[in-house]
Amino acid sequence: MNRSIFTLLVAMLVTTPFAHATIIQYAANLRGPSEAPPYASPATGSAVVTVDDILNTLRVEVSFSGLLAVTTAAHIHCCTATPLTGTVGVATTTPSFAGFPLGVTAGSYDNTLDMTLAASYNPSFLAAQGGTTAAAEAFLFNGLSLDRAYFNLHTAQFPAGEIRGFLMRVSQPVPEPATLALFGLGLAGLGWRYRKQACLSVPA
Repeated sequence: MNRSIFTLLVAMLVTTPFAHATIIQYAANLRGPSEAPPYASPATGSAVVTVDDILNTLRVEVSFSGLLAVTTAAHIHCCTATPLTGTVGVATTTPSFAGFPLGVTAGSYDNTLDMTLAASYNPSFLAAQGGTTAAAEAFLFNGLSLDRAYFNLHTAQFPAGEIRGFLMRVSQPVPEPATLALFGLGLAGLGWRYRKQACLSVPA
C-alpha cells in the first residue's frame, strides 16, 4: 500500500465519528427490597433503557407483575449523589410516561421518547439544567452512564414506589449502522483504488 492510500485510511479512522454516534443499553431488575426504604413486595419487573445520542432518543421497555396495588406512575429518576444508592427526583415525563399502563398490577410498556422535546422531561429537572433540552439530555445520559439513575414504579399502596432498580449498562457503545456503512464504503473505495494502481504498475 503506497503512502497516499495509507494516509487516506488513517484520515478516515481519525475523522469517522465513532465516539459520538453510539447506542447504549441499560437494564434494571425491579424489586421491592431495592426501594428506599425497602419493601417486602412480591412484585417483580424488568426495565431496559436504550439511548441513542445521535437520534436523541430514549427507548423505555418495561414488564412487571405481582404488584400489591395498582400502578399510579412510572419514571426514571436521576441523578443520585452516589452510584447505585439513594433517592432523587424524577427526570422523565410527569405525571408518568405517556401511555404507561396505569390502574393495573401487571403489564408491559415499550415507548421511545424524543429527548429534544421539553415534554420528555420533568419540568423541574429541565429547569435545573438551565431550561434547555440539550443540557437535560446530556445530564441524564451521563447519569445513566455513572449508575446514578433508577427506574421507579409507583402504586396506590406505595406512592413513593413499590419496585425499583438502578439502571446499569449491559452493552458497550456501538457505532450507528450509518457510520459503519460509510466507513465500509470508504474501505471498499480504497481497496478498488489500490487494485487499480497495482494492475497499472504490472509491465505489459
